[in-house]
Amino acid sequence: FTRIATNVVFRQLVRHQSTDTSLILERSINRVQLLGRVGQDPVMRQVEGRNPVTIFSMATNEMWRSGDVETSPAGDVSQKTTWHRVSIFKPGLRDVAYQYVKKGSRVLVEGKLDYGEYVDKNNVRRQATTIIADNIVFLSDNIRGKDQ
Repeated sequence: FTRIATNVVFRQLVRHQSTDTSLILERSINRVQLLGRVGQDPVMRQVEGRNPVTIFSMATNEMWRSGDVETSPAGDVSQKTTWHRVSIFKPGLRDVAYQYVKKGSRVLVEGKLDYGEYVDKNNVRRQATTIIADNIVFLSDNIRGKDQ
């Protein structure tokens, strides 16, 4: 980078500079893309005084070969499944997901990571990681409405 290019990049990153505290806020990214299969039919929940939310679980898989691939090209294949909780607050998307997402459907979910806490029924404080979806791409052929 030249000094001029560095200054241009720096100016693009700076959104606001407070004269009181010299605090510089930079742009940041919290973006997630998941491609996998839905683990359960969505449920819609509503807490008093809040907008409804559609929630479903989603599995992603990671596969790899164990052992030395050069000496044993047919090495053992291992797989790890990771489960994700997907929440949709966006009104139009929330309703479409509730109606058309089905257990086993292959979907691409785009959104952001959210970390939170809740107290379970035994009064134990738990931590939860959720994907707050702002887009869903349906990739399965088996898309059907809930009444079908």
